[in-house]
Amino acid sequence: MQIADKCVVAIDYTLTDDDNNQLDSSAGREPLHYLHGAKNIIPGLEAALTGKSVGDELRVDLEPEQAYGPVDPELIQSAPHSAFDDMSQVKPGVQFQAQGPDGQVRIVTVKEVRDNDVVIDANHPLAGKALHFDVTVKEIREATQQELDHGHVHGPGGVHE
Repeated sequence: MQIADKCVVAIDYTLTDDDNNQLDSSAGREPLHYLHGAKNIIPGLEAALTGKSVGDELRVDLEPEQAYGPVDPELIQSAPHSAFDDMSQVKPGVQFQAQGPDGQVRIVTVKEVRDNDVVIDANHPLAGKALHFDVTVKEIREATQQELDHGHVHGPGGVHE
């Protein structure tokens, strides 16, 4: 069986940046399970996995446009101190959830704390970065109708995340 839309795929992976810093890995954990074709993973990785089979190992090098996109300067803004409940917790690198104007919840990262305001960034933390995946395909199966209806993988113990 080859990876195609409407398949459940399990992969082991290691993600690194251009400096070969490890950003994430499934090592020591369950493989990552996802529903192929449902936009459960970044577009460039999904495209590279199409047509692969169990046991295939590959290196996938992605530019930002194929991953989390370029940095959007409009998502970097300043907010007054009064926008935060507890300024003692607001430090560079701290992440929190914020609701955007469209009602969507975003993860926001504090970039800088200044005298009168805080610079926050609502871009994905990996936006603007080239990413490198070392991947092994561990499992492929047809998705159940319920998985297709829900747009994500279900496992024996419930939902895979």
